Amino acid sequence: MVTDRQVGRLFRLMETEKTLGMAAAKAGMDEKTARKYLKAGQLVSELAAEHSWRTRNDPFKEVWSEIEVHLEINSNFEAKTLFEDLQRRYPGRFGDGQIRTLQRRIKEWRAISGPAKEVFFGQTHTPGVLGASDFTHMDKLRVTIGGTAFDHLIYHFVLTYSNWEAGTICFSESFESLSQGLQNALWRLGGVPKRHLTDGLSTAVNKADHPEEFTRRYQGLLNHYGLAGCRTNPNSPHENGDIEQRHHRFKKAVEQALLPRASMDFQTRE
Repeated sequence: MVTDRQVGRLFRLMETEKTLGMAAAKAGMDEKTARKYLKAGQLVSELAAEHSWRTRNDPFKEVWSEIEVHLEINSNFEAKTLFEDLQRRYPGRFGDGQIRTLQRRIKEWRAISGPAKEVFFGQTHTPGVLGASDFTHMDKLRVTIGGTAFDHLIYHFVLTYSNWEAGTICFSESFESLSQGLQNALWRLGGVPKRHLTDGLSTAVNKADHPEEFTRRYQGLLNHYGLAGCRTNPNSPHENGDIEQRHHRFKKAVEQALLPRASMDFQTRE
């Protein structure tokens, strides 16, 4: 791509060089291009025409204020969720192919007005080797049952290569919750990876001054299923980055399913 600097140099070289070809070569462009700018007598930026029109009409212009209100209230809304809501409220107005336009518009909005993005750490994994698990609190979704806060956790298990995952609702980070959640995941999976990774869960990992790394009950559970236990280093959440990322994605998916309801209250737990 020719720049203003090259064209400016071309103009100066034409005063000293014998031929157009020599001036063009020294300016870093072909002779045909050089002739174009000499004939125009203008720089690249001066020749570039500014468009005062959109190449296509914006199909979301009239409803963008509605979309922006949703994003300002909760920036976690995904384009797909908002698009499906528009299709429900305006039957026949928005075709499936227009979702890409909305995705671009929302991406631009997030770049200018949205919150800072969460940072994740990439890891390399091998099939069949590692399963990771952890508890994640769900209270930020503010789900209620009959008006009463449903304060619960999810025991979350994931195979770090394929991202196959399973979850069990629980109410504390107890050994019973860990045991039930892990066994539910393994039975649903129908198999066992070679290793199981956790962070420093007090229900599974002994304190640093203890001669045995894992608690007796947790080690017995690992032995029963033929699992080799491993843990992350203290204050190193990135070492369990895969499960942390799946926490984020899982809670985001649940949130996207709840948002269109306009209410986080349910009559029963079921």
